[in-house]
Amino acid sequence: MYFDGHLGDRIDLRIFLTIGMLGSGVMTVSIGWPCVVAVVGNWFGKSKRGLIMGVWNSHTSVGNIIGSVVVSSVLGFGSENVGFELVGKEVEMNVEGVPLVGLEKVDSLAAIGFLDAWRLPSVAPYAFCLFFSKLVAYTFLYWLPFYIRHTGVHLSHKTAGILSTAFDIGGVIGGVLAGYISDMIEARAVTSVVFLLMSIPALIFYRICGSISMFTNVGMMFLSGLLVNGPYSLITTAVAADLGTQSLIKGNSRALATVTAIIDGTGSVGAALGSPLLAGYISTRGWNSVLFMLTVSISIAAMLLSQVVKTEIKGKLNEGKWLFWSMSAN
Repeated sequence: MYFDGHLGDRIDLRIFLTIGMLGSGVMTVSIGWPCVVAVVGNWFGKSKRGLIMGVWNSHTSVGNIIGSVVVSSVLGFGSENVGFELVGKEVEMNVEGVPLVGLEKVDSLAAIGFLDAWRLPSVAPYAFCLFFSKLVAYTFLYWLPFYIRHTGVHLSHKTAGILSTAFDIGGVIGGVLAGYISDMIEARAVTSVVFLLMSIPALIFYRICGSISMFTNVGMMFLSGLLVNGPYSLITTAVAADLGTQSLIKGNSRALATVTAIIDGTGSVGAALGSPLLAGYISTRGWNSVLFMLTVSISIAAMLLSQVVKTEIKGKLNEGKWLFWSMSAN
């Protein structure tokens, strides 16, 4: 992903996406995500970017939901790989009234270097925050059906798989909600940290109260998904788009895909190390140990954004926006 995002800033994004998506029908390596975020980030202004990308990014959780239901339904019959090739239709859109063709001037600018993108303000904190956030989210994705079946609730594999989709349903709502709130208060880091900190007691209550009843289990699972996936969705879309078009680089779209690749690629490293490797090893010591690992990961993710949060709060207080909102609320 690091390499693909770097390359995506140097050639036509539409051609790159087309080649990548066609190639994904042959190979399992996809190059799409950083470039897609770059394209969508150029379509919409910053004021509504969080909400729009929160809704758009819900496709990941919807895919998880459909995948869990379908796989759970065929467990009794065995499964086989079936390939589909979808041909999309190109849609011409405007950027705040400016024709899409007008972006060609921006594309002619030199693309930012990989190391230079790492040095951009807030890129590294968000990247490593996503490392731990995605670790937690993917641990739930891979281990939740197994956990449900081994915590005193005697269910079939199929039922456990279907019930686990409550986490992803909560993730859809969480991504949209986090995007909307971050647009409203114009503070992505504050929104992310609040969601992360609130997810810690949610995970603890899920561990303690999840076995009381099926309703409690599903409800706490939904709430955990909302709070865990909210910042994950926000960072990997709207935040990446913001950082890739910040004023320091004069909105150069040739940095957007590289920044997105850095952030989401680092998150994918966390998911790869945490879900199959770290969680698998720790689960042999009991589920309380897994819970401890998840809460520590979330805490580290929140702490990594502490300086960005301070900067956001200081900026808003200097602008007087939050003071005005608090006075209006009173």
